[in-house]
This record gives sequence, structure tokens and C-alpha cells, in this order.
Amino acid sequence: MTAPRITGTFLDEITHDIPSQNWGRDDWDREFALYQAIGIDTVIIIRAGYRNRCIFPARSIPDLLPVYDDLGRVFFDLAETYGLTVFFGTYDSGWHWMRGAWWYEVDINRAFIDEVVERYGDSPAFGGWYLCHETSRHDMHIVEIFRETGGHCREALDRPVLISPFPQGAKQFGGGSAFSLTESQDHWERIFAESKGAFDICAFQDGQIHYQELPAFLNGIADLGKRHGVTIWSNLETFDRDMPIKFPPADWRNLRHKLESAARVAEKIITFEFPHFMSPHSCYPAAHNLFRRYAEYAGLPG
Repeated sequence: MTAPRITGTFLDEITHDIPSQNWGRDDWDREFALYQAIGIDTVIIIRAGYRNRCIFPARSIPDLLPVYDDLGRVFFDLAETYGLTVFFGTYDSGWHWMRGAWWYEVDINRAFIDEVVERYGDSPAFGGWYLCHETSRHDMHIVEIFRETGGHCREALDRPVLISPFPQGAKQFGGGSAFSLTESQDHWERIFAESKGAFDICAFQDGQIHYQELPAFLNGIADLGKRHGVTIWSNLETFDRDMPIKFPPADWRNLRHKLESAARVAEKIITFEFPHFMSPHSCYPAAHNLFRRYAEYAGLPG
């Protein structure tokens, strides 16, 4: 039996809660060449803009800090060179939707999406959109944001739309605010029903619940996808939430358990986030070791 493999990765270059690796074009070239060699065919820009930062000099983002390089163009050019597909992440203000003003969040994203299509829409590597507003429950006007933003993505450039939400699990929501698996299912049943047509693919994050809960959760999400016509991927977190620091590369034993659990139900396994937590080029030495363990397991060149 062939070992399951990771075939997609997020790219986090806004550095919201993990450090910048300060990579230049040559570093990204080396990384994308590795992806081609080990079977990663999809890269997902997790958020192209966040608050006052962006990976290109966007006119649509107010009070933008200086942008010295068009990293979006770097990613598209390298994806074309190495035969990869890019899913482009939308904009997160970190403000409007948190305060209930979801319509401002949508308005900025409409302008942002139009600008993205103007700048990159002719790239043959542009394979999809990623709605970067992540949530664990039916809250924060997530249905309106999904419907309006996902709908505008389709109007601007008709490509598949991906989301990657998370369960409200005990590892992230202690103190009694964690949901049971049944409660999570109920929230996402409603979100899928009310957001129908806004997205095509859902890749739940897998790190917020305990390892022993994961198979049951993944089975429930797979059933949810079948009922609502949504393709189910899995977002395999390659960082560790069990340590008292944010965030080291994962323990290989735990990662293997999650990988094999996901392979039973998901059509595709992507990760947050290969460059930092699993690449042999990462700033974390433990990531180099994690890559070697994964390569040995999957029969890849190490």
C-alpha cells in the first residue's frame, strides 16, 4: 500500500503569528523546485493581505505599509515554471468583521479581488481562490462573508473556491468553551447549508482537537461534504499545538497519525505550512528532521 502524501501547502508570507524567514526569489525557487520533486502540486497563499500589509502594492488596502517586492508575481512565475497550481488568498482586515461590520470587509475584498485579477488573472497557474476568513462556528457573520466574497471571486475569475476552517476544540478553546464533536457538526451543517455555492472545497484544520478525536471528526466532515456537494480536503497542521510555545514543528509520530487518518476520508491533503515547519530549507532545524522522517515514510528523495 502506498503511503499517503502531502500534495499541497499554504504559503504564509504576511507573518501574522509565525516569523518571517526573509526568503528572496532564489530561496523560493529552491522551495518550489522541491515541491515539484516530491509531489506537491498546489500552493495556497493563505492571505495576500492582512491589516496594513500585502504581498503586492495593492491600491485597494487603506494605509498600506511599504511593499518593496511583488511576491505574488514571484509565486505565479515560479508556479508556472514548476507546473504548480496557485490558490490566491483574499484580504483580512483583522478589524471590520471582528466588530460585526461584515459589509466593510466584503467591500474591501471586492476591490481587492478585482485588483488581483487585473494583476495576475492571465497566469495559467491561477487555479483557485482561498477565502482567508477562518472561523470555528456559526458566528462573526461568516455566512455573509463567505457568500459575498466567494461570489465575487467567481464573478471576477471563475475558479474553484477553498475554505479552511477549524473545529472549536479543546487545544485552542479551553476553559469550557470547546465544542463537542456533535456541536461542531451542528454549526458546520448550518454554515454549509446557508453558504451553498460560495465555496467548492473545504479543508478543515486538524490541530485543535485531541488526536484520539480526529478520526470521528474527519468522518463527520466527510459525510457533511457529501450531503452538501463540497469536496473535502484535509489541512494537516505540521506544527505542534501541544508545546507551551508558538509554534514548533510537529512530532513525526503525531503527524503520521494525522496523515493516515486524513488519507481515509480526504480527497487531497494540504498543510499549514510546509516552508516553515517541514521544509529542509526551513529556519527551524527540527523541520529538517521532520522532512527526513516524512521522506523515509513516503519513499521520497530526502
